[in-house]
Amino acid sequence: MTGALKGITVIDLSRMLPGPFCSMILADHGARVIAIEDKKFKEDNTYFYSVNRNKDHMTLNLKTKKGYEIFMKMVKSADILMEGFRPGVAKRLMVDYDTIKTINPEIIYCSITGYGQYGPFRDMPGHDVNYLSFSGILDTIGEKNGSPSIPGIQIADLAGGSMNALAGILLALFAREKTGKGQYIDISMTDGVLGLLSMPLDLFQQDGKMPERSNTILSHRYACYNVYETSDAKYISIGAVENRFWQNLCNILGVPEYGPLQYDDSHREEIIHFFRKTFREKTREQWDKEIGDKDICWGKVQNISNLFDDPLFRAREMVGEVKDTKGNPVKYFGIPVKLSKTPGSVRTPPVGFGESTEKILRQYGYTDSEINTFIENDIV
Repeated sequence: MTGALKGITVIDLSRMLPGPFCSMILADHGARVIAIEDKKFKEDNTYFYSVNRNKDHMTLNLKTKKGYEIFMKMVKSADILMEGFRPGVAKRLMVDYDTIKTINPEIIYCSITGYGQYGPFRDMPGHDVNYLSFSGILDTIGEKNGSPSIPGIQIADLAGGSMNALAGILLALFAREKTGKGQYIDISMTDGVLGLLSMPLDLFQQDGKMPERSNTILSHRYACYNVYETSDAKYISIGAVENRFWQNLCNILGVPEYGPLQYDDSHREEIIHFFRKTFREKTREQWDKEIGDKDICWGKVQNISNLFDDPLFRAREMVGEVKDTKGNPVKYFGIPVKLSKTPGSVRTPPVGFGESTEKILRQYGYTDSEINTFIENDIV
Protein backbone atom coordinates (compact mmCIF):
# COMPACT_ATOMS: atom_id res chain seq x y z
CA MET A 1 0.00 0.00 0.00
CA THR A 2 1.26 3.46 -0.86
CA GLY A 3 0.23 6.93 0.20
CA ALA A 4 0.93 9.53 2.86
CA LEU A 5 -1.32 7.74 5.38
CA LYS A 6 0.19 4.28 5.03
CA GLY A 7 0.06 2.52 8.40
CA ILE A 8 -2.96 4.48 9.64
CA THR A 9 -6.09 2.46 10.51
CA VAL A 10 -9.53 4.05 10.39
CA ILE A 11 -12.71 2.55 11.85
CA ASP A 12 -15.67 4.26 10.21
CA LEU A 13 -19.08 3.88 11.84
CA SER A 14 -20.65 6.65 9.74
CA ARG A 15 -23.27 6.05 7.07
CA MET A 16 -24.60 7.58 3.86
CA LEU A 17 -22.36 10.35 2.43
CA PRO A 18 -20.48 12.81 4.70
CA GLY A 19 -18.41 10.36 6.74
CA PRO A 20 -17.87 7.74 4.01
CA PHE A 21 -16.71 10.41 1.54
CA CYS A 22 -14.17 11.64 4.10
CA SER A 23 -12.91 8.15 4.87
CA MET A 24 -12.64 7.44 1.13
CA ILE A 25 -10.14 10.28 0.83
CA LEU A 26 -8.19 8.87 3.78
CA ALA A 27 -8.24 5.46 2.05
CA ASP A 28 -7.17 6.98 -1.27
CA HIS A 29 -4.06 8.25 0.48
CA GLY A 30 -3.07 4.95 1.99
CA ALA A 31 -5.04 4.57 5.23
CA ARG A 32 -6.64 1.24 5.94
CA VAL A 33 -10.34 1.99 6.32
CA ILE A 34 -12.75 -0.51 7.84
CA ALA A 35 -16.33 0.67 7.44
CA ILE A 36 -18.82 -0.90 9.84
CA GLU A 37 -22.61 -0.95 9.57
CA ASP A 38 -25.36 -3.02 11.11
CA LYS A 39 -26.75 -5.32 8.41
CA LYS A 40 -30.26 -4.03 9.16
CA PHE A 41 -29.29 -0.91 7.17
CA LYS A 42 -28.72 -2.89 3.98
CA GLU A 43 -32.31 -2.44 2.83
CA ASP A 44 -32.34 1.33 3.44
CA ASN A 45 -30.90 2.06 -0.03
CA THR A 46 -28.48 4.56 1.52
CA TYR A 47 -25.27 2.64 0.83
CA PHE A 48 -23.42 4.79 -1.68
CA TYR A 49 -21.23 2.38 -3.58
CA SER A 50 -18.88 4.88 -5.22
CA VAL A 51 -17.49 6.28 -1.94
CA ASN A 52 -16.42 2.85 -0.70
CA ARG A 53 -13.42 2.25 -2.92
CA ASN A 54 -10.09 1.33 -1.32
CA LYS A 55 -11.97 0.21 1.81
CA ASP A 56 -13.14 -2.87 3.62
CA HIS A 57 -16.77 -3.03 4.71
CA MET A 58 -18.17 -5.31 7.38
CA THR A 59 -21.42 -5.82 9.20
CA LEU A 60 -21.49 -5.77 12.99
CA ASN A 61 -24.27 -5.44 15.54
CA LEU A 62 -22.90 -3.26 18.33
CA LYS A 63 -25.99 -3.91 20.47
CA THR A 64 -24.96 -7.51 21.03
CA LYS A 65 -22.43 -8.40 23.71
CA LYS A 66 -20.16 -10.22 21.27
CA GLY A 67 -20.51 -7.55 18.60
CA TYR A 68 -19.43 -4.92 21.11
CA GLU A 69 -16.51 -7.09 22.19
CA ILE A 70 -15.35 -7.48 18.58
CA PHE A 71 -15.61 -3.74 18.02
CA MET A 72 -13.57 -2.88 21.12
CA LYS A 73 -10.90 -5.35 20.05
CA MET A 74 -10.67 -3.63 16.68
CA VAL A 75 -10.68 -0.07 17.99
CA LYS A 76 -7.95 -0.78 20.54
CA SER A 77 -5.33 -0.69 17.78
CA ALA A 78 -7.00 1.90 15.51
CA ASP A 79 -5.74 5.43 14.89
CA ILE A 80 -9.01 7.11 13.90
CA LEU A 81 -12.65 6.47 14.73
CA MET A 82 -15.41 8.20 12.78
CA GLU A 83 -19.14 8.26 13.53
CA GLY A 84 -22.19 10.12 12.31
CA PHE A 85 -24.80 9.27 14.92
CA ARG A 86 -27.06 11.87 16.44
CA PRO A 87 -25.52 13.34 19.62
CA GLY A 88 -25.93 10.93 22.50
CA VAL A 89 -26.31 7.74 20.43
CA ALA A 90 -22.61 6.84 20.61
CA LYS A 91 -22.74 7.18 24.38
CA ARG A 92 -25.78 4.90 24.63
CA LEU A 93 -23.91 2.32 22.53
CA MET A 94 -20.84 2.84 24.76
CA VAL A 95 -18.67 3.72 21.78
CA ASP A 96 -18.32 7.44 22.61
CA TYR A 97 -14.96 9.21 22.88
CA ASP A 98 -14.79 9.10 26.68
CA THR A 99 -15.24 5.34 26.60
CA ILE A 100 -12.90 4.65 23.70
CA LYS A 101 -10.05 6.81 24.97
CA THR A 102 -9.83 4.71 28.14
CA ILE A 103 -8.57 1.78 26.08
CA ASN A 104 -6.88 3.82 23.34
CA PRO A 105 -5.76 7.28 24.54
CA GLU A 106 -4.12 7.98 21.18
CA ILE A 107 -7.38 7.61 19.26
CA ILE A 108 -8.54 10.49 17.08
CA TYR A 109 -12.32 10.47 17.30
CA CYS A 110 -14.39 12.44 14.78
CA SER A 111 -18.14 12.99 15.06
CA ILE A 112 -20.05 14.44 12.08
CA THR A 113 -23.55 15.76 12.75
CA GLY A 114 -25.93 18.31 11.29
CA TYR A 115 -25.76 20.88 14.06
CA GLY A 116 -22.94 19.81 16.36
CA GLN A 117 -22.62 18.16 19.75
CA TYR A 118 -23.94 21.16 21.68
CA GLY A 119 -26.28 24.07 21.03
CA PRO A 120 -30.06 24.41 20.70
CA PHE A 121 -30.30 22.19 17.57
CA ARG A 122 -28.09 19.30 18.74
CA ASP A 123 -30.98 16.82 18.83
CA MET A 124 -32.77 17.98 15.68
CA PRO A 125 -32.71 15.71 12.60
CA GLY A 126 -31.82 17.15 9.22
CA HIS A 127 -30.37 16.72 5.77
CA ASP A 128 -28.31 18.77 3.36
CA VAL A 129 -31.09 21.15 2.34
CA ASN A 130 -31.83 21.98 5.99
CA TYR A 131 -28.19 22.77 6.79
CA LEU A 132 -27.98 24.97 3.70
CA SER A 133 -31.17 26.73 4.81
CA PHE A 134 -30.11 27.54 8.36
CA SER A 135 -26.61 28.62 7.28
CA GLY A 136 -27.92 31.15 4.73
CA ILE A 137 -26.47 29.34 1.72
CA LEU A 138 -29.79 28.34 0.18
CA ASP A 139 -30.98 31.94 0.13
CA THR A 140 -28.20 32.76 -2.35
CA ILE A 141 -29.18 30.08 -4.90
CA GLY A 142 -31.98 30.48 -7.44
CA GLU A 143 -33.46 32.87 -9.96
CA LYS A 144 -33.78 36.56 -9.25
CA ASN A 145 -37.09 37.35 -7.51
CA GLY A 146 -37.79 33.60 -7.37
CA SER A 147 -37.69 31.01 -4.64
CA PRO A 148 -34.46 29.39 -3.40
CA SER A 149 -33.31 26.42 -5.50
CA ILE A 150 -31.93 23.20 -4.06
CA PRO A 151 -28.54 22.49 -5.69
CA GLY A 152 -28.00 19.16 -7.44
CA ILE A 153 -25.08 18.22 -5.18
CA GLN A 154 -24.77 17.87 -1.44
CA ILE A 155 -22.86 21.02 -0.54
CA ALA A 156 -23.36 20.83 3.22
CA ASP A 157 -22.67 17.10 3.42
CA LEU A 158 -19.44 17.34 1.45
CA ALA A 159 -18.04 20.86 1.85
CA GLY A 160 -19.44 21.35 5.35
CA GLY A 161 -19.07 17.80 6.65
CA SER A 162 -16.62 15.62 4.73
CA MET A 163 -13.95 18.19 4.01
CA ASN A 164 -13.98 19.77 7.46
CA ALA A 165 -13.83 16.32 9.03
CA LEU A 166 -10.87 15.52 6.80
CA ALA A 167 -9.12 18.74 7.84
CA GLY A 168 -9.82 18.07 11.50
CA ILE A 169 -8.52 14.51 11.31
CA LEU A 170 -5.31 15.53 9.55
CA LEU A 171 -4.76 18.39 12.02
CA ALA A 172 -5.28 15.99 14.91
CA LEU A 173 -2.85 13.48 13.37
CA PHE A 174 -0.25 16.26 13.08
CA ALA A 175 -0.84 17.29 16.71
CA ARG A 176 -0.51 13.68 17.84
CA GLU A 177 2.90 13.47 16.21
CA LYS A 178 4.02 16.22 18.59
CA THR A 179 2.08 15.33 21.73
CA GLY A 180 1.45 11.60 21.46
CA LYS A 181 -2.17 12.22 22.39
CA GLY A 182 -5.40 11.80 20.48
CA GLN A 183 -8.37 14.13 20.67
CA TYR A 184 -12.06 14.61 19.91
CA ILE A 185 -13.34 16.40 16.79
CA ASP A 186 -16.84 17.89 16.69
CA ILE A 187 -17.94 18.60 13.10
CA SER A 188 -21.24 20.38 12.42
CA MET A 189 -22.19 20.44 8.75
CA THR A 190 -24.10 23.67 9.33
CA ASP A 191 -21.03 25.26 10.93
CA GLY A 192 -18.99 24.06 7.99
CA VAL A 193 -21.03 25.75 5.28
CA LEU A 194 -21.50 29.01 7.17
CA GLY A 195 -17.99 30.08 6.18
CA LEU A 196 -18.86 29.65 2.50
CA LEU A 197 -20.72 32.95 2.81
CA SER A 198 -17.44 34.88 3.15
CA MET A 199 -17.87 36.77 -0.12
CA PRO A 200 -21.55 37.69 0.42
CA LEU A 201 -20.67 38.82 3.95
CA ASP A 202 -17.88 41.00 2.60
CA LEU A 203 -20.18 42.57 0.00
CA PHE A 204 -22.88 43.13 2.62
CA GLN A 205 -20.44 44.88 4.95
CA GLN A 206 -19.15 47.07 2.13
CA ASP A 207 -22.45 48.63 1.09
CA GLY A 208 -25.00 47.45 3.67
CA LYS A 209 -27.21 45.90 0.99
CA MET A 210 -28.54 42.39 1.37
CA PRO A 211 -27.20 40.19 -1.49
CA GLU A 212 -30.03 39.12 -3.80
CA ARG A 213 -30.30 35.79 -5.57
CA SER A 214 -28.80 35.92 -9.06
CA ASN A 215 -28.11 39.61 -8.68
CA THR A 216 -24.61 40.00 -7.29
CA ILE A 217 -21.30 40.71 -8.91
CA LEU A 218 -20.53 36.97 -9.04
CA SER A 219 -24.05 35.75 -9.72
CA HIS A 220 -25.68 36.84 -12.99
CA ARG A 221 -25.87 40.59 -12.36
CA TYR A 222 -23.29 41.45 -15.01
CA ALA A 223 -22.59 40.02 -18.44
CA CYS A 224 -18.98 39.28 -17.53
CA TYR A 225 -19.99 36.62 -14.97
CA ASN A 226 -22.93 34.79 -16.41
CA VAL A 227 -24.23 31.73 -18.25
CA TYR A 228 -25.34 31.76 -21.88
CA GLU A 229 -27.28 29.37 -24.08
CA THR A 230 -25.83 28.39 -27.46
CA SER A 231 -27.69 27.57 -30.68
CA ASP A 232 -27.65 23.82 -29.92
CA ALA A 233 -29.43 24.32 -26.56
CA LYS A 234 -26.22 23.87 -24.60
CA TYR A 235 -24.57 26.37 -22.29
CA ILE A 236 -21.29 28.11 -21.67
CA SER A 237 -20.15 30.14 -18.69
CA ILE A 238 -18.28 33.43 -18.79
CA GLY A 239 -16.22 34.36 -15.72
CA ALA A 240 -14.25 37.38 -16.92
CA VAL A 241 -13.93 39.22 -13.59
CA GLU A 242 -10.76 41.09 -14.51
CA ASN A 243 -11.17 43.73 -17.19
CA ARG A 244 -8.37 42.40 -19.38
CA PHE A 245 -10.22 39.12 -19.89
CA TRP A 246 -13.50 40.94 -20.41
CA GLN A 247 -11.96 43.29 -22.93
CA ASN A 248 -10.52 40.33 -24.87
CA LEU A 249 -14.00 38.85 -25.16
CA CYS A 250 -15.58 42.14 -26.18
CA ASN A 251 -12.93 42.60 -28.89
CA ILE A 252 -13.54 39.12 -30.31
CA LEU A 253 -17.30 39.69 -30.39
CA GLY A 254 -16.88 43.02 -32.16
CA VAL A 255 -18.01 45.25 -29.31
CA PRO A 256 -14.81 46.76 -27.87
CA GLU A 257 -16.85 49.70 -26.60
CA TYR A 258 -18.36 47.40 -23.95
CA GLY A 259 -14.94 46.83 -22.40
CA PRO A 260 -14.92 49.92 -20.16
CA LEU A 261 -18.59 49.36 -19.28
CA GLN A 262 -18.02 46.00 -17.57
CA TYR A 263 -19.68 46.98 -14.28
CA ASP A 264 -21.68 49.98 -15.51
CA ASP A 265 -25.22 49.53 -14.17
CA SER A 266 -26.70 51.95 -16.69
CA HIS A 267 -25.62 49.63 -19.55
CA ARG A 268 -25.91 46.32 -17.71
CA GLU A 269 -29.13 45.01 -19.27
CA GLU A 270 -28.14 46.18 -22.75
CA ILE A 271 -24.85 44.26 -22.58
CA ILE A 272 -26.45 41.11 -21.16
CA HIS A 273 -29.06 41.17 -23.92
CA PHE A 274 -26.34 41.48 -26.58
CA PHE A 275 -24.37 38.57 -25.16
CA ARG A 276 -27.42 36.34 -24.89
CA LYS A 277 -28.36 37.07 -28.49
CA THR A 278 -24.80 36.64 -29.75
CA PHE A 279 -24.05 33.32 -28.04
CA ARG A 280 -27.30 31.86 -29.40
CA GLU A 281 -25.99 32.35 -32.95
CA LYS A 282 -23.46 29.47 -32.81
CA THR A 283 -23.12 26.02 -31.31
CA ARG A 284 -21.08 25.41 -28.21
CA GLU A 285 -18.38 23.63 -30.22
CA GLN A 286 -18.18 26.58 -32.60
CA TRP A 287 -17.68 28.90 -29.66
CA ASP A 288 -15.04 26.55 -28.31
CA LYS A 289 -13.07 26.99 -31.54
CA GLU A 290 -13.62 30.73 -31.58
CA ILE A 291 -12.83 31.71 -28.00
CA GLY A 292 -11.27 28.58 -26.49
CA ASP A 293 -7.64 29.70 -26.74
CA LYS A 294 -8.09 33.47 -26.65
CA ASP A 295 -7.17 34.09 -22.98
CA ILE A 296 -10.78 34.37 -21.82
CA CYS A 297 -12.29 32.97 -18.64
CA TRP A 298 -14.96 30.69 -20.03
CA GLY A 299 -16.14 27.08 -19.74
CA LYS A 300 -18.50 24.52 -21.20
CA VAL A 301 -21.40 23.69 -18.91
CA GLN A 302 -20.92 19.93 -18.96
CA ASN A 303 -22.95 17.12 -17.46
CA ILE A 304 -21.76 13.90 -15.89
CA SER A 305 -21.96 11.98 -19.17
CA ASN A 306 -19.35 14.31 -20.75
CA LEU A 307 -16.74 14.11 -18.03
CA PHE A 308 -15.19 10.70 -18.66
CA ASP A 309 -14.16 11.67 -22.20
CA ASP A 310 -13.07 15.19 -21.34
CA PRO A 311 -9.40 15.77 -22.29
CA LEU A 312 -8.78 17.89 -19.18
CA PHE A 313 -9.87 15.21 -16.73
CA ARG A 314 -8.21 12.43 -18.70
CA ALA A 315 -4.91 14.29 -18.75
CA ARG A 316 -5.19 15.04 -15.03
CA GLU A 317 -6.05 11.38 -14.28
CA MET A 318 -9.29 12.55 -12.69
CA VAL A 319 -11.44 9.96 -14.44
CA GLY A 320 -10.82 6.27 -14.77
CA GLU A 321 -12.25 2.80 -14.70
CA VAL A 322 -11.62 -0.19 -12.46
CA LYS A 323 -13.08 -3.72 -12.47
CA ASP A 324 -15.30 -4.73 -9.58
CA THR A 325 -15.08 -8.12 -7.88
CA LYS A 326 -17.32 -9.62 -10.58
CA GLY A 327 -15.19 -8.22 -13.40
CA ASN A 328 -17.63 -5.46 -14.35
CA PRO A 329 -16.20 -2.01 -15.19
CA VAL A 330 -16.83 0.73 -12.64
CA LYS A 331 -16.10 4.36 -13.48
CA TYR A 332 -14.54 6.57 -10.85
CA PHE A 333 -13.35 10.11 -10.23
CA GLY A 334 -9.66 10.37 -9.44
CA ILE A 335 -7.47 11.88 -6.73
CA PRO A 336 -7.59 15.71 -6.77
CA VAL A 337 -4.71 16.22 -4.30
CA LYS A 338 -1.55 15.46 -6.28
CA LEU A 339 1.33 14.68 -3.90
CA SER A 340 4.71 14.25 -5.59
CA LYS A 341 6.34 11.89 -3.07
CA THR A 342 3.39 9.99 -1.59
CA PRO A 343 0.59 10.12 -4.16
CA GLY A 344 -2.84 8.71 -3.51
CA SER A 345 -4.27 6.01 -5.76
CA VAL A 346 -7.37 4.03 -6.59
CA ARG A 347 -6.23 0.51 -5.73
CA THR A 348 -9.41 -1.47 -5.25
CA PRO A 349 -12.96 -1.06 -6.52
CA PRO A 350 -15.83 -0.05 -4.24
CA VAL A 351 -16.63 -2.89 -1.89
CA GLY A 352 -20.11 -4.30 -1.50
CA PHE A 353 -22.14 -3.99 1.69
CA GLY A 354 -20.60 -6.30 4.31
CA GLU A 355 -18.38 -7.92 1.71
CA SER A 356 -15.24 -7.88 3.89
CA THR A 357 -16.83 -9.14 7.10
CA GLU A 358 -15.33 -12.62 7.22
CA LYS A 359 -11.93 -11.47 5.98
CA ILE A 360 -11.69 -8.80 8.68
CA LEU A 361 -12.77 -11.15 11.45
CA ARG A 362 -10.08 -13.63 10.43
CA GLN A 363 -7.50 -10.84 10.47
CA TYR A 364 -8.49 -10.09 14.06
CA GLY A 365 -7.97 -13.72 15.06
CA TYR A 366 -11.44 -15.23 14.85
CA THR A 367 -11.80 -18.77 13.51
CA ASP A 368 -14.19 -19.93 10.81
CA SER A 369 -16.21 -21.74 13.46
CA GLU A 370 -16.54 -18.56 15.51
CA ILE A 371 -17.47 -16.55 12.44
CA ASN A 372 -20.22 -19.01 11.53
CA THR A 373 -21.58 -18.66 15.06
CA PHE A 374 -21.54 -14.86 14.72
CA ILE A 375 -23.53 -15.13 11.49
CA GLU A 376 -26.05 -17.54 12.99
CA ASN A 377 -26.62 -15.25 15.96
CA ASP A 378 -26.97 -12.02 13.92
CA ILE A 379 -23.82 -10.58 15.44
CA VAL A 380 -22.48 -9.89 11.93
